[in-house]
Amino acid sequence: MSVHPTAIVHPDAQLHATVEVGPYAIIGAKVKIGAGTVIGPHAVIDGDTSIGVKNRIFHHASVGAQPQDLKYAGEPTRLVIGDENMIREFTTLHIGTAGGGGVTRVGNKNLFMAYSHVAHDCLIGDGCVFANCVALAGHVEVADHVIVGGLSAVHQFTRIGKHAFIAGGSMVGMDVPPYCTAQGDRAELAGLNTVGLSRHGMSDEQIGRIKEAYRILFRSKLGLNEAVSRLKAEHGGHSEIEHLLEFIAASKRGLTR
Repeated sequence: MSVHPTAIVHPDAQLHATVEVGPYAIIGAKVKIGAGTVIGPHAVIDGDTSIGVKNRIFHHASVGAQPQDLKYAGEPTRLVIGDENMIREFTTLHIGTAGGGGVTRVGNKNLFMAYSHVAHDCLIGDGCVFANCVALAGHVEVADHVIVGGLSAVHQFTRIGKHAFIAGGSMVGMDVPPYCTAQGDRAELAGLNTVGLSRHGMSDEQIGRIKEAYRILFRSKLGLNEAVSRLKAEHGGHSEIEHLLEFIAASKRGLTR
């Protein structure tokens, strides 16, 4: 283990022998850090925080601090981070709250650019990119392979579906369906993330069905329930369409349209 002599590591913290800790970093008592993870100078890792393998946490990041929730009263909650994430300068990730399930969870291979913020009880999938100054409020759910442009914000309890793309400067207040691009204040749909779908291995046939689904749901004059029924009748049974329909059925905040 390589720990700089100016770093402060609590004796109860559990660090793998291959972890590197930079100058003036602070690591709390309940922290667990997996193999190959590098902690940069002045980073603070606190709370009941578990970090997987091969993560890179840059200088001045704050990971595992108490949530910015006035209802939080010190109850035991957690932050769980997976493998191979890159957490850049001044990023903040907070532990969960009892009212939100008690855990903030981050998957694998995500990039959090400088000054991005993940609030309490958020659930982040795999392979996402959060550009500079992205702010996720509490209880936000972000599925796999989502890209959120810089200076964007997402309202609490909002969900962003798989392969969605949020343009820079967007204010997202309602659920963004899978595969879609959203932009603006307040964000509206602006098409499909066809480049992302192709890059992640979807066939031309699958992308074609998604385009038709988008046309039926968001470009026809049908009401949402009628559009969903038509989509089920015409394209139901295909995995990419079923995933979209399941996302819509589970929406509580309503859909960005």
